[in-house]
Amino acid sequence: CPSLVCLEMASENKSTVSEFYLEGLTDQPELQFPLFLLFLWVYVVTMLGNMAMIFLIAVSSQLKSPMYYFLSNLSFIDICYSSVVTPKLLVNFIENQNIISYPGCMTQLFFFCFFAIDECYMLTAMASDRYVAICNPLLYNVVMNPRVCSLLATGVYMMGIVGALAHTTCMARLSFCGPNLINHYLCDILPLLKLSCSSTYINELLVMFVLGFNVLATSLTILISYAFILSSIFCIHSAQGRYKAFSTCGSHLAAVAIFYGSIMFMYFKPASSSNMTQEKVASVFYTTVIPMLNPLIYSLRNKDVKEALKKVIERRFCCI
Repeated sequence: CPSLVCLEMASENKSTVSEFYLEGLTDQPELQFPLFLLFLWVYVVTMLGNMAMIFLIAVSSQLKSPMYYFLSNLSFIDICYSSVVTPKLLVNFIENQNIISYPGCMTQLFFFCFFAIDECYMLTAMASDRYVAICNPLLYNVVMNPRVCSLLATGVYMMGIVGALAHTTCMARLSFCGPNLINHYLCDILPLLKLSCSSTYINELLVMFVLGFNVLATSLTILISYAFILSSIFCIHSAQGRYKAFSTCGSHLAAVAIFYGSIMFMYFKPASSSNMTQEKVASVFYTTVIPMLNPLIYSLRNKDVKEALKKVIERRFCCI
């Protein structure tokens, strides 16, 4: 087991570095404040949008299907995921030296990996749910029963824990002798590996295996699910129905493409073509942009969500 091997090797860690400095997204002073305002706005929208979705699904009786169960879990993941990354990014814009302790860096790395992996598998669970709903509607309530949904959600979080533990324990076994400037706005795997003064061979293998498996398995499942969904849509006789289905699927696939495309650009390219500035910009999409877009793409385009929101607002005004 890679995690056990790394735990044993972690006891031999002789790091002299007790803290790291995060370089941030840019070092151009004239961009710091505008970017601070931009990402603060993104963070607020992300929090409000995802919390609103969780609240709406919890209080609305018409949003109790498996689709919305997974959507509420996705919103929870996006809230946590964004909160792991964005606050430290905002600090980078207003402080000259953004310091993070070694334990704090490892903690951020763990939760970053945990929620990133959760995001992959929750999107996969949602795609599978849509496949059953559209391609096998008569069996939907039987296949996607509450027990199956709970098991799928539990499996999502378990995969996140396993992957995050593997990466974090293997990172903890490395030695960091200096320099301690991380060329990033968070404690990510690749920037940390570049600072290590010990062999990173096991970590690089782990990135290829764990990250490769998670990305490949989930992306293929999503693509296959939507391939079957699109084939079913072609059987719809109504042109308006086909347009509506294509519009919804297109939005979902666009979000998935941005998320997976930016991850692949960051982690799956030759080392010779590595450009940290481009990688930091790419990472912005899967760490801050996608958590903001998900409630818009998966919910506000949904007629049931709009009706549920309207009822909640009307109920609120009636009470006043």
